[in-house]
Amino acid sequence: MKRSLLPMLFLILAACQEAPQQEVAEVVAVPAPQGALAEVLAAQPEETRARYQYRHPQETLEFLGIEPGMTVLEGLPGAGWYTRILLQYLGQDGLLIVADYPMDMWPHFAFGTEEFIAKRADWPTDFLQNMAEWRGETGAEAKTVVFGSVPGAIAGTVDVVFFPRVLHNLAYHDDKGGYLSMALNDAYTALKPGGVFGVVQHEARDEMPDDWADGGSGYLKKKFVIEQAEKAGFEFVADSDINTNDKDQPTVDDVVWRLPPSFGDSGDDAERRAAMEAIGESNRMTLKFKKPD
Repeated sequence: MKRSLLPMLFLILAACQEAPQQEVAEVVAVPAPQGALAEVLAAQPEETRARYQYRHPQETLEFLGIEPGMTVLEGLPGAGWYTRILLQYLGQDGLLIVADYPMDMWPHFAFGTEEFIAKRADWPTDFLQNMAEWRGETGAEAKTVVFGSVPGAIAGTVDVVFFPRVLHNLAYHDDKGGYLSMALNDAYTALKPGGVFGVVQHEARDEMPDDWADGGSGYLKKKFVIEQAEKAGFEFVADSDINTNDKDQPTVDDVVWRLPPSFGDSGDDAERRAAMEAIGESNRMTLKFKKPD
């Protein structure tokens, strides 16, 4: 379902039944979401807001219980889509720690050239500079860390660890360096007792082959993610269909990067791109765990 942050949403409910008389509900005006998070989301650039219909940040962050003033650890911030939102939402009393993949994991990617890896070595300082710009005068304090080298001073200080679309690469390359267990253990150690571990992850259907749903195509099965989190010591709390997309029905020949915003195999094929746009971003599980009190 598409969501909008316009000042007012209008729901038009029509009850059409096979009966002699058709009843139509009256137009009901529903106020747009209010509060600090809604204001932060409404102030984001257009290209960020364009993804709300797929990523549902208001509902997702509320489901995880993230609030201003908290300390949050975000895994693999990428270009900073969620980072920018969190910096502003957590506010001056908050702290956002972002964690990147360990350096020895990057050579396992097809794009992990020497040039790429050399540039990635500067990520902790480069991304911290970006965060300083994004936080402005009112945003949260910012820190960068790397999985496998998370400072001991962070242990037991984090309210929420949030992994948006992080786990597939960790799982796929886990046999090369134990990366999945490393990241989950870091998340567990960083959290306060009772702290929340939140996951949004491309979800494979249960009937798909396990060897396809190993992360290499971007998808993982919900059962696998829950098992791995519980193995790391987390307690499963709840799941949500916030980011479910039933239009995403990949075959074993498909990868998640065929979909927006990547359009990985569309090239100059406008028809293919339009078909992927019609599907939207991937079907995603949204899970909440906690570190035992």
